[in-house]
Amino acid sequence: MFAIETNSLSKIYSTSFGKKKVNALSDVSIKIPPGTIFGLLGPNGAGKTTFVKLLLGITYPTFGSGLLLNEPILNYTVKKRIGYLPENHKYPSYLKGRDVLRFFGRLSGMSGKSLEIKIDELLETVKLSEWGKSKVKTYSKGMMQRLGLAQSLINDPDLVFLDEPTDGVDPIGRKEIRDILIELKSKSKTIMLNSHLLSEVEMITDRVGILNKGKLLREGSVKELTEKKEEYKIRLSETEISSVESVFKNNSVTKNRDGSLSVKVDNVESLNLLIDNLRKNGILIQEIELQKSTLEEMFISLINEADSESL
Repeated sequence: MFAIETNSLSKIYSTSFGKKKVNALSDVSIKIPPGTIFGLLGPNGAGKTTFVKLLLGITYPTFGSGLLLNEPILNYTVKKRIGYLPENHKYPSYLKGRDVLRFFGRLSGMSGKSLEIKIDELLETVKLSEWGKSKVKTYSKGMMQRLGLAQSLINDPDLVFLDEPTDGVDPIGRKEIRDILIELKSKSKTIMLNSHLLSEVEMITDRVGILNKGKLLREGSVKELTEKKEEYKIRLSETEISSVESVFKNNSVTKNRDGSLSVKVDNVESLNLLIDNLRKNGILIQEIELQKSTLEEMFISLINEADSESL
């Protein structure tokens, strides 16, 4: 069973009395195991919001199908097991923090002492215990994000959708939110995280999917997506390229600022042959590390490549 599974999920909007079609999402197929933190990435207008709305049943697919927690996405009963924090969420300014959580708790079918205990627990979790009786109009942007996170967890969901949960939150607060998400994962909760802070996504997600112009360009673990295949960072006892150029004659090699060398090889066999040649020439190897780019670098490169191909 997968927490989220889609099969060729597509959404086409019509404009100008149906004369123009906009492919907001095209044939997106994906499988997300339970207990996973999944990052949904893409530039503005990529289809991320449309994808989430389709999964939540807020809008309906033109083609394709999907399952949430092994139930069809249009089965409204599954929503009892789902939490959702939209981007730029707002609550009535006259409500207090506890009132907001109480309202959403009652919408979820909770009441009485068990609801009040749950509210206390969540306010403590998001570091708002002292602000529970304050009106939300006095909350900062970061505090509103914390309250929104608590709201999304009030029904103890198995699957949580979070849209920019750390927007406006200071670095300490972002670290605390990351810890909360990791704790949820340890309880086998599944989290779909939509964020423009790619450094945050890289630190916390198990897998990511990258959308652009409604199409899923790439999906996989952060490690899979950021590793530069067959490119290695090698640190030697002697780092002058001229002194070892005969060994590297069949490889592309550049010297890094830290004195190490970046070397491209054809395959693992070529790497081992290179290591053997270095040793035969009496050159000591201090370190070998598979090179990788940051998630942000990979993301920008992939989007630029996709945009250039579509021209």
